[in-house]
Amino acid sequence: MTPGTEADLAEAVAAAEGPLRILGGGTRGVGRPVDGTALSVAGLAGVELYEPGALTLVVKAGTPLAEVERVLAAEGQRLAFEPMDHRGLLGTGGDPTIGGVVAANVSGPRRIQAGACRDALIGVRFVDGRGQVLRNGGRVMKNVTGYDLVKLMAGSRGTLGVLTEVAFKVLPAPESVATLTLHVADSGPAFDAMTRAMKSPFEVSGAAWAPGAGAVHLRLEGFSGSVGYRAGRLTDLLGDLGEVTVETGAEANAALWRAIRDAEALADHPYVWRVSMAPGAMRRGFMADLDRTARFDRLLDWAGGLCWIGMTEAQAAEYAPRYGADDAPAGAVRFHRDLQQAMADPELGGGHATLVKGPAALRAEVSVFQPEPAPLAALARGLRAQFDPRGILNPGLMG
Repeated sequence: MTPGTEADLAEAVAAAEGPLRILGGGTRGVGRPVDGTALSVAGLAGVELYEPGALTLVVKAGTPLAEVERVLAAEGQRLAFEPMDHRGLLGTGGDPTIGGVVAANVSGPRRIQAGACRDALIGVRFVDGRGQVLRNGGRVMKNVTGYDLVKLMAGSRGTLGVLTEVAFKVLPAPESVATLTLHVADSGPAFDAMTRAMKSPFEVSGAAWAPGAGAVHLRLEGFSGSVGYRAGRLTDLLGDLGEVTVETGAEANAALWRAIRDAEALADHPYVWRVSMAPGAMRRGFMADLDRTARFDRLLDWAGGLCWIGMTEAQAAEYAPRYGADDAPAGAVRFHRDLQQAMADPELGGGHATLVKGPAALRAEVSVFQPEPAPLAALARGLRAQFDPRGILNPGLMG
């Protein structure tokens, strides 16, 4: 089903006699497989309101993300949270939609400076599991009544309601960009570099480490004179850790940060996990523990607060015998459970581990998202019961 209006969508949800699989562009297949009738919001597309002077944008949920970015770029503006494109990593087709971005709370490297998708969201319209149209928040930044519910919809992945319209605050695009690359292979200097950069007054908008390439990347954005000055000062600050090079080309910078944003280095891996935790905890506990148990391919973003882990079939098969398993799929299951168990260990600092990429059989067997503590799980069930009492919106997806 692809309703063309919000009223048609509400009618379709109200009339549904069984589970619904909510779709935008179908590019972000993260979660457990959902067995239900496909309901797409792709028919709800178009810009409803754009006021560049007020830095606000209101757009229908099925609008392709590329169209949103084109409209903003024409006015020298952008979505500051830099949403990831999952297609390369997951091998999916289609066009990402802005509603899908919100539903998954998709945020890229600039999250450390500008915040997440939910922090830019100021209003939503959605259809709940009863088929009722609800509106929360506003269309301009000065009208943010109900902001908490707006944030709640970001990351709910269609389990609380089907988004039909979203409103954002947007920001100007920078005049200039520069990336400092520190050439180090070890985790100690890499974390030191990212920590120094983030604690400095130089307004770093991206901090990532690619261990395989032996490179820490630090991004600076703003007016040309300011970027040049900050690049020089930051180079001096990091000079004792290793060789620093500076890239100022717009196209080269765009390609580099797109690769980091989309975890392109792990696109060929059949199994990919996303681990989020405090950078200090990542350094002290999790990274050291991971180095001891298995040296999988990885990429760190958010100054060390986000770790992408990629596993090949050979690595999964090698991991399996340690726990009595006998093949790669069993090894991947075992690693996934070990990973989520490690996140629940307070000595490692706590965090969340999500299976982003894996065969449907694996995603059906395990808890794709980090299991919630009992009080939070109860709260989540209560919210779903309130907004979707029939349990028809993406049932089981968040398991």
